[in-house]
Amino acid sequence: MEGYTKFWNKYGGAIIGLIVGVILAMLIVFTNFYKVILAIAIIIACIWAGAYIHTNKETVKEKTKNFIDKL
Repeated sequence: MEGYTKFWNKYGGAIIGLIVGVILAMLIVFTNFYKVILAIAIIIACIWAGAYIHTNKETVKEKTKNFIDKL
């Protein structure tokens, strides 16, 4: 019984996290909610890219110019 308690104390959080993760993953896949999550992720990525380009205009211009010159 002590071995079980040690095991649970060591890996209990990971086991609970696995169970919750699997349930959430199944829920997302079966309800097609993944499409919404993907859309939100794309929107956030575009917002981040726009903010980066806006704050680093000169660096982006140089990198873009160098990339085009290599083509």
